[in-house]
Amino acid sequence: MPRFLALLFACVATLSAPAAQPNIVVILVDDMGFADLGCYGSEIPTPNLDALAKNGLRFTQFYNTGRCCPTRASLLTGLYPHQAGVGHMMENKGLPGYQGHLNDRCATIAESLKPAGYFTAMTGKWHVGQEQGVTPGNRGFDRSLNAAAGGFYQPGATRAKLFLDGQPIANDDPRLPKEWYSTDLWTSYGLKFIDEARAAKKPFFLYLAHNAPHFPLQAPADEIAKFRGKYLAGWGPLRIQRHARQVEMGLVDPAWPLAPRPEAIKAWTSLTDAEKDRFDHLMAVYAATVARMDHAIGTLVAGLKERGELDNTLILFLSDNGGNAEAGPGGRTEGDPTKPNSDWFCGESWAFLENTPFRRYKHYNHEGGIATPLIAHWPAGIKGQNELRRQPGHLIDLLPTCLDVAGATPLKERAGVAVLPPEGRSLRPAFADQPIAREALFWEHEGNAAIRVGDLKLVRVGRNGAWELYDLLKDRTEQRDLAESQPDKVKELAAQWEAWALRANVKPYPEAGGKKKKGK
Repeated sequence: MPRFLALLFACVATLSAPAAQPNIVVILVDDMGFADLGCYGSEIPTPNLDALAKNGLRFTQFYNTGRCCPTRASLLTGLYPHQAGVGHMMENKGLPGYQGHLNDRCATIAESLKPAGYFTAMTGKWHVGQEQGVTPGNRGFDRSLNAAAGGFYQPGATRAKLFLDGQPIANDDPRLPKEWYSTDLWTSYGLKFIDEARAAKKPFFLYLAHNAPHFPLQAPADEIAKFRGKYLAGWGPLRIQRHARQVEMGLVDPAWPLAPRPEAIKAWTSLTDAEKDRFDHLMAVYAATVARMDHAIGTLVAGLKERGELDNTLILFLSDNGGNAEAGPGGRTEGDPTKPNSDWFCGESWAFLENTPFRRYKHYNHEGGIATPLIAHWPAGIKGQNELRRQPGHLIDLLPTCLDVAGATPLKERAGVAVLPPEGRSLRPAFADQPIAREALFWEHEGNAAIRVGDLKLVRVGRNGAWELYDLLKDRTEQRDLAESQPDKVKELAAQWEAWALRANVKPYPEAGGKKKKGK
């Protein structure tokens, strides 16, 4: 063959060869508010996540479901949580939408990526039915190290019950590091599983689900000490500072009114010095868990870079719900937060800061409960750097995105049962700053409910709460209720939500004891 023809054929072959499948890492953190990262306005130093944002994208309107179990079910399956069987938590309430575990009519990202040649692994908090026999191993993951619940420290951390590839192991098992801290443990095992994927010469999917910064808040003493005194300014002034940074960054519109302090939260100036010191200590522990989580992500990124895998790895980082107001305005400070089995909660007062500039918290479908940071980093696949993306997105979009970039297709059946098609859309258009075509986004948790169509959002508190209507383009902090002035739009969107609720197994609702709610 003449040399020029050989060169021509070589060029054609190179041009037509498909690009290497990217690795995919999805990082989910727990109970972290919209404003808790430096790149989303926080005073907490998060240099590693800030670097991913600087070299990638930040989404300003990405949503979770407002609670841990439903978020995990939705993220993994591309469905609304009730469709996957996890409309509430892990108790089986005897109804299709409330089985408390992933059902047979859904397939996980891992189950759909395996036929495309991926090595699949997960570390961290599973929380979608381990107690009912649903493990990472029987939902598509080749390797896993996961916890059934929270807790950071070993030894003695009774909350931190561990499973390696679905089998329970002791907290001091010789296969684990000595004196481990879970944030670091999930990362070190994640890198171990990545090495196994590389040895098998396969692209990998890693789902890394941190329990940080979920209660019980626990962190090393020296890291807590770094933040002591930094929160004596109080939640009010610090919230104003976070908001100012968010406006400067372009994350929020200065025309949106900053949500006011709820009556249940005291003015900082009304507290005694002893109360201020306690609250400062409480938020210092929270900040330390966030900073330590960021450090672990730096370790993961460095590990990817050392292995030559960073450029062609899509990293997606987000939180499972907004800041957590559980334990009320006073929070909880039981035991020593540098030791296992202590029990510290931030509470509502600091959650008010964590969710700047929004209303409400975890559990609710107002923006404070469901808005999450989303960072997307993929040097080989995303051209934009240090750019914002304002397209509304949702957890249901993660499975379609992962399958899209991998060249994979959703499973149509598993174990002989037809699988529901994904509800979400790929985020690939948004990566290129193009719109995502969709009709609506929906939410429901514990009777709290919402629908978003375009920039209009209908939302309520509880099953019997009045519907509120907001124009999120002009008022994303949900301060100007339009329901009274636009009753026809309320009726229209409420009917659309009702139709979805029936279709997506939100209804029938369960009774408190788990039975079907009559007539609903």
